[in-house]
Amino acid sequence: MRIDKYLAQVTDYSRAQAKKLLKEGAVLVEGVVISDPRYDVSATVAVSVNGRPLRTATPRYFMLNKPEGYISATKDRQHLTVMELLDEDNMEKLHIAGRLDIDTTGLLLITDDGQWAHRVTSPKSDCKKTYWLETADPITEEAKARIEQGIHLDNEKRPTLPAQMELLDEHSARLTISEGKYHQVKRMFAAVGNKVDLLHRERIGDIILDDELDPGEYRTLTSEEVSSI
Repeated sequence: MRIDKYLAQVTDYSRAQAKKLLKEGAVLVEGVVISDPRYDVSATVAVSVNGRPLRTATPRYFMLNKPEGYISATKDRQHLTVMELLDEDNMEKLHIAGRLDIDTTGLLLITDDGQWAHRVTSPKSDCKKTYWLETADPITEEAKARIEQGIHLDNEKRPTLPAQMELLDEHSARLTISEGKYHQVKRMFAAVGNKVDLLHRERIGDIILDDELDPGEYRTLTSEEVSSI
């Protein structure tokens, strides 16, 4: 792509600002000063501005350990958003692949690759999500069986897809689902007369939340993690 477009894509500079930097001789491509905004570069070329190396123009993929109290949105006037936890350029191009409620914690995937994000969230992809949860009342075997076979939730045309549940003790379980309906886990338990007090997402597909990430921290996904979706 053109070098001025590249600069605008991997920094917060506008195209006009990029052209000014080029004219000033502040841009190096593979160590060579480039001044022509029409100069073509590849997505993986080494570019620097005023001596600062820039990232490549390839798609970005992050995992975030979402803390409680943040909403899964790009902007909000009333609440803190998970995007405020990121320190990246061109934030407006990043999207959340599979949202979590404000009081739900754990694995959140963020990317600027729309097709990849769709594979994460589409039921057709059968990209399973695993949650650890605690409930107000004991989880009965009857409730476990109903949730595993699928429950017809209010205002939904079809019952939930079959799920898998591992009971950890009377009040806690590990639940795996392959959908992402609105408040799905909480609504499933409400339908069997119970209430979810704590909910934490541990896994999406083969991507497991990095246990070295403290709440609010994030990292880039490995190539293996990206290709697993």
